[in-house]
Amino acid sequence: MKQALLPAGWVKPRGYANGVAASGTQVFIAGQIGWDEQAQFQSDDFAQQSEQALKNLLAVLREAGGKPEHLVRLTWYVTDKREYLASLKDIGRAFRELIGDYDIAMSAVQVVALMEDRAKVEIEATAVIPY
Repeated sequence: MKQALLPAGWVKPRGYANGVAASGTQVFIAGQIGWDEQAQFQSDDFAQQSEQALKNLLAVLREAGGKPEHLVRLTWYVTDKREYLASLKDIGRAFRELIGDYDIAMSAVQVVALMEDRAKVEIEATAVIPY
């Protein structure tokens, strides 16, 4: 079970939830970057790296028996806020195709760098798979 949390009188956020309540098996997914399963970057495009990072975290989630709708929290680490904002249309398209559910608590933080030099985005996740 998953329920988005929206305090009374608050404007509904666009593209994320302020909070999520869920019960079940908790799955914690390490930060995933935009390289493929062989740890090779196929692109330096921000949106394409974001899409690959989402695919990677979903692959880990599937290993736990989870599905996209079980995601309750995502934290995005981006190396360039402006590049992230300029890519939102393409990121949103990929997000809708892969995950489809915006009832996920999300944060996005600009960082100086990520551990892999070519990485432009890293996404970590928490999921709760119902019992």
